[in-house]
Amino acid sequence: MATTINHVITLGKRWLLAFITPRPLVGLLYIPRYVRDWYRYCRKTKADRPKFIDSYPSLTDWLPYTPFDPHYFFQGAWLARRLAQHKPILHVDVASSVLTIGTVSAQVDTVFVDYRPIRANLKGMLAIAGDIVNLPFASNSLASLSCLHVIEHIGLGRYGDAIDAAGSIKGARELQRVLAPGGMLFLSTPVGHERVCFNACRIFAPESIPAMLSELEVVEFSFVDDAGRFLQKQPLAAARDSEYGCGMYVFRKPGR
Repeated sequence: MATTINHVITLGKRWLLAFITPRPLVGLLYIPRYVRDWYRYCRKTKADRPKFIDSYPSLTDWLPYTPFDPHYFFQGAWLARRLAQHKPILHVDVASSVLTIGTVSAQVDTVFVDYRPIRANLKGMLAIAGDIVNLPFASNSLASLSCLHVIEHIGLGRYGDAIDAAGSIKGARELQRVLAPGGMLFLSTPVGHERVCFNACRIFAPESIPAMLSELEVVEFSFVDDAGRFLQKQPLAAARDSEYGCGMYVFRKPGR
């Protein structure tokens, strides 16, 4: 009896999610196609007919192209290519996408620092707890460092961190502090018309990030524009009029 109830609850969750993600109610438009495909499938088999209790409707994937988030797709590809170019012995990442870092750790040993540490064992990756405003590393100690789509969240409380209007500045200064002379920092963040979208994120003017990292040199700037296009090696001003772009900066600390 308990097993049956659990199956019914699971079924209800699946159907509910079909109508609220990724776009609320859009799934309703595709119910006729779902039903039609169900009967087409059943007519083609006798031994493998699906049961309604096992149904798992995915109603919004009938698209001509595979959708993706341009910010996260391009920044992950960008970081992987920069690391392949620079070939560090050890890389440290602060709170970037776990999917990106899990993949990057296959090519370079990676220490992954997060306020909410990931519970995963993976060869080539060491996951530790840490706060970007108080990183557990000595000054001038890290030769290769990344922080992708993170700095904009600091101090807004979204992830349980303390409310701090200067959180992004403090986080940037910590990244600057721990980077070794000659070291490279790969950083991405939303760019465009500067504002706070509480409590999701901040959007920075492209020039604001180098101003926070005044001890570092900007080696390269690329960005994803509002149309989802990846524009490489651009002047900072090119992203100034974006509504919600993704700026990708390569910084170097002078020395060595």
